[in-house]
Amino acid sequence: MARAFFITGTDTNIGKTFVATLVARALKARGIDIGVMKPVETGCAVKDGALVPMDAVALKEAAESGDPLDLINPYRFSPPLSPNVAARLSGVEIDLIKIETAFKMLSAVHEIIIVEGAGGLLVPLNDDQNMADLVVRLKARLLIIAPSRLGVINHTLMTCECARALGIDVAGVILNHPAPRPDDASVKYNRSEIERYAPVLADIPYTPAGDILPELPEALLKVFK
Repeated sequence: MARAFFITGTDTNIGKTFVATLVARALKARGIDIGVMKPVETGCAVKDGALVPMDAVALKEAAESGDPLDLINPYRFSPPLSPNVAARLSGVEIDLIKIETAFKMLSAVHEIIIVEGAGGLLVPLNDDQNMADLVVRLKARLLIIAPSRLGVINHTLMTCECARALGIDVAGVILNHPAPRPDDASVKYNRSEIERYAPVLADIPYTPAGDILPELPEALLKVFK
């Protein structure tokens, strides 16, 4: 069975997919047999009559994966809403057993599985279960992506406290800079303050589209060894 790492965020649109693809590329470059999952993706565009999960496709390409997209992404929806709402509007109920089955199939053929969630840890998947329930079912270690901006300390610590209360192993925090913030004084202090409560494994600089991708620090890559 593969070792699993679940990537969650302190919010949405903070660079989870960007960081997840960086990790997948780095592990693949080191010869690690890497599998990827995006169990639920919303806001999918329609192409040739089919929904296209762009985050899942990006993960698949970063890992150079030959796995079927339906295993990587069991659920995809058009409405750009939280998974439970998007599923309800689409006449579907998200079943964690279906996701777990796909995960087990991928785990049987890979050394490590990177699973990217949608939104944060308590985002509902259906009327009774949320993203944290999925993390527990997959027995995954948690990597928390947090945008370095004012408010991130509180959001990160709440996510850590919630995870630990549920018995989820927090592997660490990855600070990301999804946008330049020259006037945000908190950026100077966010890492050192968060490190008082949880390990910060990386601080990913702002990377405009088309720029050379940043190298990941050994502190982060050691987590996967």
